[in-house]
Order: sequence, then C-alpha cells, then structure tokens
Amino acid sequence: MLNSQLAIGVDVGGTKVLGGVVDSAGKILRTFRAETPPDGGDALNNTIAKVITELATTHDTSAVGISAAGLVSSDRATMLGAPNIKDWDGVNISKALKQICNVNAIVENDANSAAWAERVYGAGRGGENVIMVTVGTGIGGAAIVDGNLLRGANGTGAEFGHMRVIPDGELCGCGIRGCFERYASGTALVTRTKAAIAKNPEAGKDLLALGDGTIEGLIGNHITQAAKSGDPLSISALETTGDWLGAGIATLSMLFDPSIVVIGGGVGDAGELLLGPARRAMEREMPFFGKHPVPEIVLAKLGNDAGLVGVADLARN
Repeated sequence: MLNSQLAIGVDVGGTKVLGGVVDSAGKILRTFRAETPPDGGDALNNTIAKVITELATTHDTSAVGISAAGLVSSDRATMLGAPNIKDWDGVNISKALKQICNVNAIVENDANSAAWAERVYGAGRGGENVIMVTVGTGIGGAAIVDGNLLRGANGTGAEFGHMRVIPDGELCGCGIRGCFERYASGTALVTRTKAAIAKNPEAGKDLLALGDGTIEGLIGNHITQAAKSGDPLSISALETTGDWLGAGIATLSMLFDPSIVVIGGGVGDAGELLLGPARRAMEREMPFFGKHPVPEIVLAKLGNDAGLVGVADLARN
C-alpha cells in the first residue's frame, strides 16, 4: 500500500542528482545520489529514474517531484530551458519518467521548490506572502502569494534575477543588459572584489592568501571567510552587494507586498555582513518609506536540502 505521507524529491544539478524520501514533517528519511551525466538528455532521464527506483525499493511513496534550475512549463512537466544541463531544453521530463520507470512525476523550478520548503518548514514558515531570493552564481527567485506559488501564464514567473535595474548596464547571460543578478549575485561579488584588488594589490594580500595567491583563484567563500575575520576590502565588497540586494528587494516589495523575504544561496553564508546592508538599503530605497510596511529579511534555514524537501511536498499536495 502506498504511504500518502511519504514522497520522493529529486534535486537535479549540474554535477549531481540527489534524491530523497521525505515525510510530511519535512524530514528526509533516506537519500540516494548519482552523478549528473555530462550528455544530459536521455542519459539524465535514465539517471533520475535510477535514483527514484532505488529509493522506492525501501519506501512506499505516494508522489515524486523533480527540482531543477531552469524554465518549467505551467503544467509542471517540461523543461522549457535548462541553462546548466545539455540537451534538456524542451524535454517532457514527466513523460520520459513515465516511460522509463512508470512513475508520475511533477517538475518544478529549483527556486520555487526551495521557497516552498522554507515557507512550509523553514524561515518563512506559516507565511502566506513570502518571497525567496537565492544569491549564488546568479539570482534566483520565487514568490508565494496568498499561500500559492506564483508561476505565471507560462510557468516562468518570479525570475527576479533578470529584472533590469540599470538601463544599458552590464551584459547578462540572458541576452539583455543591466539585470539584477549582474550586480547582486555571488558572481558580481567576486567581480567587484577582484577589481578592488587590482586597484590596490596590497589591500588584497590577506584575502588572496586564502586561495592560491592569485586574483584568478579567488572565490566567493574566500571573501566571506575574510570578511568574517574583519578584512576591510571583503567587508566593503559584501556591503556593496548587500546595497544592490536591498534596493532590489525594495522594488520587489512594492510588487508583491511580502511579509517575509528569505535569502538563500551560497552568499547568504555571510549572514549579517550581507543582510545588514541589504536591510538598510531596502529601507533607504523603499517608496513611501514610513508609510509602506517593510518585510522582514531573514536567512534560509534548510540549506541545500530545500529543493529536495520542497518539491517532495509539492508533489504530495
């Protein structure tokens, strides 16, 4: 007999496919991992089916959800565009899995999945109007409005990273200039830190020593680590990133009027070094400040498990 309290969530990334059995309290009972095949396409579908089949050998589950970065169709079946995976654009994942392992699976954008997990089990628990902004290599986004995920007419709503904040600004990978993620993402943080070191190499010596000693070897984790140790250059770079993030949140607050904004992604590891400047910038840039209520800005709680947990719950419900 199927256990209606258990569901399988599968988080598909550029390097790994991680599946888990999740109960109705958001607890992961078992996981199984496989490497993401470089060929993507059919090979990836078969890998996902392998993960699902393996998890099903030990637990009777009622639903399956697949979480992945990219544009997902409104019927939650097809990857319209998968920027990090080869030959997955336009593929009906639900149909493929039905043919391979005879399961009915839904497909959901990874930011939507993570936001849902945070709303049900994490930092935004119980909120009816919650926004999640994931600050990593790019900027991901999701909005929960009146208790429901906002997907839009085509399933591609709430792509916050690609709202334009600077006319004719820096060129983004999406093809237009001036996108939010070009200024507030982890990539932007590293870029501006490298530029600051190039102008003042002496100020960047301690920071570069955390890596291989070269500007090319600098990564975001080094900046966070140095900032937590009091490095002025790193603190300044995070403050600037937080300024951009807060200004963007001010705009999003006027659009969605959330009670909570959850910040996820790797740059969130900087904690208050990022969130403090973001809160101040949000208030400074908020239209009708003093009259328009400001949302609470909080760090995500579920970490890398959020996508898996969230899509399992969405599949179950």
